[in-house]
Amino acid sequence: MTEQRPVVQTFTVTGMTCEHCVRAVTEELSALPGVDEVRIDLSRGTATVTSAARLPVESVRAAVDEAGYELVGGVA
Repeated sequence: MTEQRPVVQTFTVTGMTCEHCVRAVTEELSALPGVDEVRIDLSRGTATVTSAARLPVESVRAAVDEAGYELVGGVA
C-alpha cells in the first residue's frame, strides 16, 4: 500500500492588503473538502494550499470570491 502524498497548489489572489484579508481567504479555502493547510503570502498575493487531492480551480475561485477577493488565472 502506497501512502498518498499531499498536493500543494499555489494561486494568485488580488485585493489582499492586510491580516483581515489573510484571515478571510484562509477561512474560505480551509473549508474546501480535503484541505489540510493554507498559507497566504500577502507581499506576493499568493495562497498556497496543501490538500489530499488536487483542488478544482473553479472551487478555489468560488471560495476566494466568497471571501471578497479575486483569483487570477489558475494555478501560479
